[in-house]
Amino acid sequence: MNPFVFLIDIVFQLYATVLLIRVLLQWARADFYNPITQFIVKITNPPVLPLRRIIPGIGGLDLATVLLALLVLAIKIMLVYQTVNPLAVSVVALGQLLTLCISIYLYGIIIQAILSWVNPDPYNPAVSLLNSLTFPVMKHFRRLMPPISGMDISPIFAIIVLMFLQYTIRYLFAGVFGVQI
Repeated sequence: MNPFVFLIDIVFQLYATVLLIRVLLQWARADFYNPITQFIVKITNPPVLPLRRIIPGIGGLDLATVLLALLVLAIKIMLVYQTVNPLAVSVVALGQLLTLCISIYLYGIIIQAILSWVNPDPYNPAVSLLNSLTFPVMKHFRRLMPPISGMDISPIFAIIVLMFLQYTIRYLFAGVFGVQI
C-alpha cells in the first residue's frame, strides 16, 4: 500500500471514530465536563455545528454527526479505493460505520476488563468516560449474567456477542452486496 494512501486511510478512519464516539457519548449521556469529552467535542465542533443547523437530531440521536461520520468514511473510501460509484461507496461506508460502532464498544469493554484487574482510580476521567460509554451495552449483559462469587464474567459474553454481530455484518455485506468491509 502506498504510504500516502495509508496516511489518508488512518486520518479519515480516526476522525470518523472520534465523531462516532461523540455520538455514542451523547447517546449514553456521558459527563460532558470530563476533559476527554471536552477534547472530543472541541475537535468535532467545527464541522458538526454548521450541520446541526441543517440536519436536526431524531429521538436523542445526533443525526448530523452520524451523517458527517458517514461522509468522512465515504470520502476515505473514494480516496483509498479510487472509486466514485455512489452506490458502492455508500454501502461500504454504511458497513464500515456499523462495524466501527461495534468496534468502539468491543475495545471499550476489553479495556474496561483489563483496567478492572489493576483497580484504577474510579475518579480518573478516562475510567469514568469508559464506564459511561460501555454502560448502555453492559447493563443488559450484567442483568443476564450477574456476578458469580464476586467475579463479573458478563464482559466475556458481551465481547462474544459483539464479535458475532461484527462478523455477521461483514458476512452479510460480503454476501448481499459483494463488498469486503
